[in-house]
Amino acid sequence: MRAPERVGVLVMAHGTPASTAQIEAFYTRIRRGHAPSPEQLADLEQRYDAIGGVSPLAARTAAQVEALATALESAEPGRFVVRFGAKHTTPFIEEAAAGLCELGVTRVIGIVLTPHRSSLGSGEYLGRAGVALAEGSTPPIFVPIEQWYNAAGFADLLAERVHDALGSLGGPGPDGGSRVVVFTAHSLPERVVTAGDPYVDQMEASASLVAEAAHLEAEHTAWRVAWQSAGRTPEPWIGPDLLSVLRSLPGDGVGAAVVCPIGFVADHLEVLFDLDIEAREVAEKAGLAFARTASLNDDPRFVDILAAAVRAAVNDPGATPDLKGR
Repeated sequence: MRAPERVGVLVMAHGTPASTAQIEAFYTRIRRGHAPSPEQLADLEQRYDAIGGVSPLAARTAAQVEALATALESAEPGRFVVRFGAKHTTPFIEEAAAGLCELGVTRVIGIVLTPHRSSLGSGEYLGRAGVALAEGSTPPIFVPIEQWYNAAGFADLLAERVHDALGSLGGPGPDGGSRVVVFTAHSLPERVVTAGDPYVDQMEASASLVAEAAHLEAEHTAWRVAWQSAGRTPEPWIGPDLLSVLRSLPGDGVGAAVVCPIGFVADHLEVLFDLDIEAREVAEKAGLAFARTASLNDDPRFVDILAAAVRAAVNDPGATPDLKGR
């Protein structure tokens, strides 16, 4: 009997420094080789200090990758071999791709731990993976999963977290105003949008799916999209900025806000500092009650969503996973 095909799964994510000693090198790599100024470095170090010295992202990502490997093995024993590659830290995407080639897999499914597709986000990860895999002596077939924001169960999972966060507020804001849910993702330079990138449209679509799954309209809870964690560069970035939105909400009669960072799947600096510290401070100064939805991390239901997307890509490699089933 013919042995089943051995399929490689290349899981990709941003990466984070493992210690404070690595922050400068990490920051330089993010800036495409340009070292930060002393002031920029000090600011980033202070942000890491505020969340405990280092980000938990490495541990969170490792747990996600391990859980995904376990889920795939449980579903189809012996079929999948899972490896992780980071964009900015070791093991790099290229190292992980080379490792899969050495194992002799005939096909590699590439999945990035970000729901939405963008040329500066998932596009760069998948592009680097494709180049690295092609350099092998016997290149495997590469099947990239370009986005999975509309995968079956994803909106429902986030909708539950939205309800939990709304429940934690215990009713209208301190001044009796209405409540609003603000869905956020990492801002990108505006030039990306003008070049026809699908990122903004997918973000709006996924926020709408979660709002629908959470029945926000039926509960008379407004929602909107904002952007966070923009880079500190001279060029304009996608807006509106979350902090500006929070400052403006009381003027619209809003007394409480829930932020759902729909573009992020794990606890890290942009969640634990930019939201839990910076955004919360802005909200409280504006007189808003504030809550943030819990991160997905390695929630088994989230891992099952990723596993389903991988298996769908194997079974129908020519299709873009659109598994919402709604």
